[in-house]
Amino acid sequence: MYKVEVVENGVQADNVIRGLENQGYEKENIYIFAHDKDRSEDLTAATETAEVSMKEQGLLDSLSNVFRKRGDELRSKMQSVGLTEMEAEQYEEVLDTGKLVIVGSTN
Repeated sequence: MYKVEVVENGVQADNVIRGLENQGYEKENIYIFAHDKDRSEDLTAATETAEVSMKEQGLLDSLSNVFRKRGDELRSKMQSVGLTEMEAEQYEEVLDTGKLVIVGSTN
């Protein structure tokens, strides 16, 4: 099971993350996605949330992401934390507008 939130900036992301924690989600199961890789990494570090790793994706997808375009990589990572293919496509389009997508997962 998972919950998805869309926000405009890091302040809103922090508020959503605190809300997810209050609902029982643990930080190691909360993921922030941004289209810009540096922004994503900076926000993940600042909020102490999880990075999508080989644990979630598996070896093959992790290695494949090295060669994928950013949009393909993001969709793959979102699917690995529980979103369907269609949802991942929709949220990747949201990321194209500069917004952030936060996924809280119970897995």
